[in-house]
Amino acid sequence: MFKKICYLLVFGVALVSCKDVSITTTETLDKVPDFTKAQDYYYSNMVLAVNYMDSLMMVKVDDPLAKQYFKEVRTAFKKAEPYASYLKPEVGHRVNGPALPVLTEDTQKVLAPIGLQKIEESIYSGIDDEKTYERELELTKGLMVVLRNYIPKRTLTSQRFFISIHQQLMRIVSLGITGFDTPVSQLGLEETKISLNSLFNVYSTSLAHIVKERAPELNEDFEKTVSLAINFIGDNPNFETFDRYIFIRDYFNPITRNWLAIRKASSSWEPVDNFPFNFDAPTFFESNSFNPNFFISNTNKNPTQQQIDLGKQLFFDKNLSKNKDMACVTCHNSNKGWADNVVLNKDNEGKDLDRNTPTLINATFQQSQFWDGRSPDLIAQVSAVFTNEKEFASSVHKFSNEIMINDSYRLLFKEAYGDISIKNIDMVKAISSYIATLNGFDSKFDKNIRAEVNSYTEEEKLGFNLFTGKALCATCHFIPLTNGTVPPFFAEHEKEIIGVPANANNKQLDEDVGFYAISKKDLQKGMFKTPTVRNVGVTAPYMHNGVYNTLEEVVNFYNLGGGIGLGFDLPHQTLPFDQLDLTSIEENALVAFMNTLTDVPKITNY
Repeated sequence: MFKKICYLLVFGVALVSCKDVSITTTETLDKVPDFTKAQDYYYSNMVLAVNYMDSLMMVKVDDPLAKQYFKEVRTAFKKAEPYASYLKPEVGHRVNGPALPVLTEDTQKVLAPIGLQKIEESIYSGIDDEKTYERELELTKGLMVVLRNYIPKRTLTSQRFFISIHQQLMRIVSLGITGFDTPVSQLGLEETKISLNSLFNVYSTSLAHIVKERAPELNEDFEKTVSLAINFIGDNPNFETFDRYIFIRDYFNPITRNWLAIRKASSSWEPVDNFPFNFDAPTFFESNSFNPNFFISNTNKNPTQQQIDLGKQLFFDKNLSKNKDMACVTCHNSNKGWADNVVLNKDNEGKDLDRNTPTLINATFQQSQFWDGRSPDLIAQVSAVFTNEKEFASSVHKFSNEIMINDSYRLLFKEAYGDISIKNIDMVKAISSYIATLNGFDSKFDKNIRAEVNSYTEEEKLGFNLFTGKALCATCHFIPLTNGTVPPFFAEHEKEIIGVPANANNKQLDEDVGFYAISKKDLQKGMFKTPTVRNVGVTAPYMHNGVYNTLEEVVNFYNLGGGIGLGFDLPHQTLPFDQLDLTSIEENALVAFMNTLTDVPKITNY
C-alpha cells in the first residue's frame, strides 16, 4: 500500500485531509500491540550507529569518507533516537545536542562540547587539534554505547512507544526542519524524511494490523499523509528555500492528527500527566498542546480556581511592597503586553532598575526566570521580587496583619487555603498560580498554521520560513513556544551570548555580565536567557537592556552577526553564524511574521 501511494503521488494525488474516522468494533478489540519488532528496529539501528562511529574513527577528519560515515552515523542514530533518547534523555541529548560547553549544576565544572553536532562542526569546518577531535569521537561513541546497551533492558510498552514517538515528532518540527540538529551540514530535511520513514516502519510492525481492522480509513489516511510529507520534502531539498509553513500546515499536522487517532484506536494507552505535552492535542500548535503542570513547581501543581483568584488580586495590590507604591502590575501591565514598554522601569526609590521588564505571557513554559535565568520557576521568581531591596523590599509575613484587615482578603484566603492564617509560601504560590494562567496560543500564526483560517500574507509566510530556516531564529527560539526551553524534554532553558550593545548606535558592548555573575565562568560572560518571541510585537523595547525600540533594529543586529559582527571582542559568542546576509525584503518579512505572534490575554484590572 505504501509503495502504491508513493507511485500515485507522481500523478498528483491531492492532499488527504485528516477527518474523524469511526472505529469498527470487532473481535480485534482484545488484541494487544506487540512492539517486539519495533524495539528490535531501534536496537539494530543503535548498533549500526555505533559501528559507523567505529568506521568514522578509522579515517582522518579531512578524508572524504569522514562525511560519508558521519551521515551514516546520523542516519542510524535518527532511526534509533525515539526510544534510545526516551530511555536516557540526558545521554540522548548529549549525543545530539548543541556544540556548546556544558556547565554541570552539581559541581559547576565546565565540560567541553561533544556529540554529533560537535563532530559535524569538526568535519565540515575543520579542526585545530587532532587529539581533541579524537576525544570528541571517543566520548560520543561511549555515550552511544550506553544507549545501545540500554535499549534491550527496557521492554518497549505501548505507553513508552507513544510517548517516544510524540517526542520524535516534536523533534522534527522544532529541531529537524529548523537546522538545529545539523547547523553546519544542513542535513535536517533529509533526516526528517528518515524520521518519518522510521515512524512508518515501527507502526507497520506493531499497530498497523490492529488499526487496519478497527479503522481501515484511518490506516489508509495515515499511510497517505506520511507518504505525502516525505514526497513534499523531495530529493536534495534546499535548506534556505524549503517551505516549512506549507510543510507543517498541510503535511506534518495531518500526520500528528492521524497519530492521535491511531493512539485512540489502538486502545492501549494509559493517560499520563507528568510530561510536557497534552497528548490529546491534535497538533503542537493548539492552545492546549502543552501541559502546564509539567512546568509548574512540584509544590504548586493543580492550583484551585480560588487560589488563582487570590493570586490575581494580590498581583494588582501595591500593599505588597514595603513602601506601598509597587505591585506586580507596576512592571507587568496587562495593557502593555504584560511588560511595561519602557527601557528600564523604576525601583522603589525612583531609580532605574537593572534590566528591561520581560513579558509574563507564557512565562510558565520557561524553565528559568529573569534575564540571567537565576530562578528555576515562578515561585522562586516571585519570592525574589519580594526580597529584592529595589522592588518590594519586603518579606511576605511583614504585611500579613495589615492586609488581612481587608474583608475580601480574609474571604479569599479562607476559600483558597481553608483558613485566614497567611503562610509565606501560600502567598507566593497564589501569585505564581495566577501568572501561570497568562498564556496565549491563539495568535494569527496559530490559527493559520492549524488551518482554521487562511489569512496569512505571502510576506508573513516568507517571514516564518526565514525564522525557521535561513535566519536560524528557531535554533534558539524553538517552535512552537518560540522561547529557549529545549524540546522535546523541556527540562532546561538555553542561554546565549549574543553581544548586545550598550546603546542603539552599536558602538559599545553592554557591560552587564548576565549569568556570569552567578556562574563566575568566563565562557558565560554576557550570557542571557533566550526569551519568548510570542507577543514581541507589543512588548518593545527589546533585549535585556531595552536597547532597541523596534523589531527592525533587532533583526538588523542579528543580520550583522550579533556583537562580533559589530566589532566586539566576544570569543564565546554562541550565535551559530557570522552574518545572515538577509535582504531588506527578508528582514521586513521576519518582522511581519513576528507581528503575527500577538495573542495577549485580556483581563479586567482592579
